[in-house]
Amino acid sequence: MDSRPASAESPMRGILLKCLSVVVFVAMQTAIKAGGDGIPAGEIVFFRSFFALVPVVLYLAWIGDLKTALKTDNLPAHIGRGLIGVTSMGLGFYALTRLPYPEWITITYGAPLLTVVFAAVFLKEVVRLYRWTAAMVGLVGIVVVTLPKLTLGGDVVDGAQTIGIIAAVISAAVAAVAMIQVRRLVRTEKTATIVVYFSLTSAGIALFSIFFGWVLPTWEQAVLLVLAGLCGGVGQLLLTAAYRFADTSTVAPFEYTSMLRAIAIGYFAFGEAASSTTLLGAAIVISAGIFIIWREHQLGIERSKARRVTPPSG
Repeated sequence: MDSRPASAESPMRGILLKCLSVVVFVAMQTAIKAGGDGIPAGEIVFFRSFFALVPVVLYLAWIGDLKTALKTDNLPAHIGRGLIGVTSMGLGFYALTRLPYPEWITITYGAPLLTVVFAAVFLKEVVRLYRWTAAMVGLVGIVVVTLPKLTLGGDVVDGAQTIGIIAAVISAAVAAVAMIQVRRLVRTEKTATIVVYFSLTSAGIALFSIFFGWVLPTWEQAVLLVLAGLCGGVGQLLLTAAYRFADTSTVAPFEYTSMLRAIAIGYFAFGEAASSTTLLGAAIVISAGIFIIWREHQLGIERSKARRVTPPSG
């Protein structure tokens, strides 16, 4: 991924690849929701991580990066990233099998917003007022979603959904910590190395959960979980490629197209009607996220103009 020359900027290609990655990730989540009922979260994480290696390894072999993918001077950081990732995925997948799909995906949108907060705290990044405000507004949207309300179908949120909401919120917070860890790793590590070590360590760590009781999945569940893993690997490759052809501010807003698919899949595949509070909260979270992306894009343009007009020093 990183050893090849950077691709010429092609925003439309980047947007297309981003949209494809969203479709594949939604397919992964749908497979987990459909096949993960009754399967321990650790077991689901293992399927997701282990089988994600198949497309990743094939791709790295194809571009000639396989031999160098495991070269690192910071193995402990990769293992730490794996521990954080397993925790987030385990909680997230647990929640996914217990919550309506639109509600779950809206809560997961909180991770990038929390990353803004954590970046200021742990990385000492300068976070301006507009980002603090947008992040806080977005988190209000998460609160709107997580408050137990009547759904459009007239069903009250039950105990299992309440536990699922708690798990999803914690998962989003841990995912934000994972993003901070990745920001640290990319300073010295190649993307290929980060992806491979994450899949290896998370699969290895998840494997230990077998001692806490795995179950034998039906063949339908096994097929769906393997498919989820393959989709996870393909989605990661598509996402990485998207950022090679266009900048982050161009492609990031298309992440929110997953909400539309989640509403449709939740309703038609699982009979889940999105609640009014979920729709309202999603609108708040998405608006906050898009505002942050737009504002960062504007600042990037201003910085580029400033560099062009600044005369070279003596």
